[in-house]
Amino acid sequence: METVRQLAAYVAGAREEALTDDLRDAACRAVLDLVAAALPGVDAPGPRAVRRVASVTMAGGSLPVWFTGQRAGLAGAVWCNASAAAALDLDDGHRIARGHPGAAIIPAALAAAEEMGATTEELLQAITVGYEVGVAIGAARRFYANTGMWSGYGVVAALGYLRRTPPDVLAHAFAIAGISAPNQLHAGAGPLFPAQEGNDVKEGIAWSSATAVNALLLAEAGHSGPLALLDHPEHFRLEELTDGLGQQRYVARNYMKFHACCRHVHAPVEALLGLLAQHPLAPDDIQAIEVATYSGALRITNRPEPSGFTDIQFSIPYCLALVAIDGPGALLPVTPVALDRPDVVALAQKVTLRLDPELDARFPAETLSRVTVHSGGRTFASPVTAPRGEASAPPSWAELEDKLRQAGRFSATPAQQDELIDVCNRLREGDHAPLLDALATIRLDSASG
Repeated sequence: METVRQLAAYVAGAREEALTDDLRDAACRAVLDLVAAALPGVDAPGPRAVRRVASVTMAGGSLPVWFTGQRAGLAGAVWCNASAAAALDLDDGHRIARGHPGAAIIPAALAAAEEMGATTEELLQAITVGYEVGVAIGAARRFYANTGMWSGYGVVAALGYLRRTPPDVLAHAFAIAGISAPNQLHAGAGPLFPAQEGNDVKEGIAWSSATAVNALLLAEAGHSGPLALLDHPEHFRLEELTDGLGQQRYVARNYMKFHACCRHVHAPVEALLGLLAQHPLAPDDIQAIEVATYSGALRITNRPEPSGFTDIQFSIPYCLALVAIDGPGALLPVTPVALDRPDVVALAQKVTLRLDPELDARFPAETLSRVTVHSGGRTFASPVTAPRGEASAPPSWAELEDKLRQAGRFSATPAQQDELIDVCNRLREGDHAPLLDALATIRLDSASG
């Protein structure tokens, strides 16, 4: 049996399975975290451009484009909302797949749940199924691939679950989604391309979600795909791809982010924040900042003078300088006023990065860094530091509520923040209808363009 058929059989079988309480709560946590990421992200340059294009190329439909008052069809709504969710790099991630499932899967599941009139239990099960499939494929790859190369499988799984797509059709949908996903080769492993500049395409999450929606609709209309697409042991560890599918509980094993930047930046930021909390390190007195880290953190651009707004998210030096000058809230969220600041550039140019073999040996299972600051003739060294929000130390529900308030403080009113937190709590209590209504009716003044 082709792997895609096994995936389709799993999705179909999940309709007969009940969610456990802990997985139900994990799916609710993922939704709250995703809303917190999308709330400030909707006003970023990339999502604005996506909405303008989608209003022309994917016009029509009744599904909400979150926080804008606009409507679109299934593919358009998923494209717009996934773009907002991924724009600021505040969306969740998964260590084993080295990517970001939530920004792709959750917007698709919410749109399809509204379209199909699904129950809350069906919505949460669809999210769980989407994570299970998407992360499994990302983790089974024998080489690193950015999220857009595997997240579409999770989108198809969530949609197929909610639309009750027959397994034979769903198998073709998986195949079409996989072959149609943006290849992202310029952003993956290997020596063929230099480090890319930070840009709004990023990992192809939003566009691969749109291609995945169309893959499912094409398959339902009779289109075929290459069913053997995943059956290549030189590309995938096949035994790991389907063994234990449905038992890996991937939705409960994600990490969550409290800084609007690439995960590779988080450990150095947390290490510096720890030093700043212990010592009065005035930015003007800092002579140098040294970062010992792992190879993955050295593969992002790390420009001390970012080329644009999104490029900030991929610069350890610039983000450290922002935190040192503006304080702990500088990266939650990042706004366009953070760009082109001479004071930040000057301090960022004092940051040096080096590979630490011991930390590199623990990557990608762990993403650790150590920061040393030279200031006023003294040296201050952090311990080896991990990012906040790891699956091994998951944030509480209250911490995620606070993340939403902090991330949305420039884009949403306190009343709008309160409403979003309330409807996420209603979801947790078993009613997703208020959440769908809030995403459709809350309009952010900043997102009106």
